[in-house]
Amino acid sequence: MPSVNDRSSQEITMRMPTFVLAAAAALGLLVPTLGLPTASSAQELELIQPGKLLIATEGTYPPFSMRAPNGELDGLEIRVGKEIARRLGLEYSPVIIKWETLLIGLAADQYDFASDAMDITPERQKEVTFADGWLESGGRVVTKKDSDIKKSDDIKGRTVGVIVASTWEKLARERGAEVKTYKAESDALQDLVNGNIDAVITDSIAAAYAIETSKLPLTMTEDYLSHIQKGFPFKKGKPNLVKAVNKALADMIADGTYEKLTAEIVGYSPAPKEPIRSQF
Repeated sequence: MPSVNDRSSQEITMRMPTFVLAAAAALGLLVPTLGLPTASSAQELELIQPGKLLIATEGTYPPFSMRAPNGELDGLEIRVGKEIARRLGLEYSPVIIKWETLLIGLAADQYDFASDAMDITPERQKEVTFADGWLESGGRVVTKKDSDIKKSDDIKGRTVGVIVASTWEKLARERGAEVKTYKAESDALQDLVNGNIDAVITDSIAAAYAIETSKLPLTMTEDYLSHIQKGFPFKKGKPNLVKAVNKALADMIADGTYEKLTAEIVGYSPAPKEPIRSQF
């Protein structure tokens, strides 16, 4: 069924004289050229609502999704999601959800896909179709800018801070580091700034966001101790929409838009060099 906007445009078109329609078509002024999908194109894209891209997000998980000072949604996934919608000629329509209900809402067609920062894993790939990996994260070594620790193996014999009961502790010990545990990542990073420890191992995106927002005199080694890619999950059976999102994502990475949008938040582009591809 066409939307109100679709119907209104059809009624206006029917009342136009033929010569007006011809002139408008020649000038590219007819409504369909505005980038708003018709009912048929919406069906081809497997959209829930014509003209809209319904994207689920928590809105409370910085730096992926959060509220800007003006109250509007912002964050890595929000910016990338908005740009995907723009490139598809669709209205970005966020749907606020709780993490634990994400897959339930997806299965019930409450939104087209979720931008929530979900790790791509073999187990999840059996449940949903992921778009190509849009962000790479994982464990990295954080050091002071003037440190002689340049790669992860350099932490051998050094004191390294990690969050208590985290997987980072195992990675630090495997490389011969002495471990100091913390209840909060912020405490570990502050201890590093104060020179009480030699390095911190934590999630690269979380560290980059903390460094950028708090203007800490810290940096990260280039190599990763562990890797994970985030993906946008779709309900299975929507190949056209997934492919369209993949193209929009690839195009924005290629033309530098992705880096411009994300580096402002975390200081660099977290786009995967070898993204995990969609499995149809």
